[in-house]
Amino acid sequence: MTDTNSGIMMDEAGELGIFCMPMPVIIDDEDFIEGVNLSRARFFEMLSVGANVSTSQPSPGELIEMWDDIFDKGYDQIIYIPMSSGLSSAQKNSEVFAQDYDGRVMIADNHRISVTQRQAVMDAILLADAGMDAVHIKRRLEETAYDSVVYLAVDTLDYLKRTGRVNATAATVGTVLGIKPILRTTGGNFEVCTAVRGIKKAASRIIDEMKSELDNRFKGVPHDELVIGTAGSFVDQVDSGNWCSAVKEAFPDIEVYYNKLSCSVSAHTGPNAMGVGISRKLKA
Repeated sequence: MTDTNSGIMMDEAGELGIFCMPMPVIIDDEDFIEGVNLSRARFFEMLSVGANVSTSQPSPGELIEMWDDIFDKGYDQIIYIPMSSGLSSAQKNSEVFAQDYDGRVMIADNHRISVTQRQAVMDAILLADAGMDAVHIKRRLEETAYDSVVYLAVDTLDYLKRTGRVNATAATVGTVLGIKPILRTTGGNFEVCTAVRGIKKAASRIIDEMKSELDNRFKGVPHDELVIGTAGSFVDQVDSGNWCSAVKEAFPDIEVYYNKLSCSVSAHTGPNAMGVGISRKLKA
């Protein structure tokens, strides 16, 4: 089980044979769920007109109800892979609720978000199919938590300003000068690692940073053991294809795919953000 911050929506979760907790998006004090009562087009439309957009966690009741429903379907154990504890309190809160299940619910804190969180889910499916139980899956995921890295470039600093990541003066200057910050995380808070002028330069710089990661963090790792997930909150889907194609061209011998940033993540990045993550795939 995971949440939609992974980019896995409920319909795809069903195809994968897993369960997915939808993450709420609050627009002008009204709760929405992507794919249920909120389309991406409507979400970005609301962003463009200056709606007050924020996110929250599912209620304890909703989480417990989903766990109980899974057990009612005949499953023996649950391995839950929420977004990184470094970015949300959802993981820590889940640990508290899981104590009432006598070890049947394992919460994996493997410090992932978006495409790297998605890869953790795919790793867990592989391990479960190989016969590994939830306790050992949790252990493997947490032991390899930092075998990943994410880079993100945002088109505007306004949304970072709203969440307090940059002050109002810096955001204003950045907007006027067209400066695009590039952020990096290995599971904790996103940190600004550099900044460039213009979104095209941001794309090129992210690719350069990823090449550096291959030469350092992933030095010696066979490329067939790596996967690169590209992601974005692009309003124009042509930009999605262009971003994924650019990364594929830069890393022709590594598996590359594209996954949309969920609305719950895009609420923090704003529209037209671009991201990419490298993960080392687990072996059964």
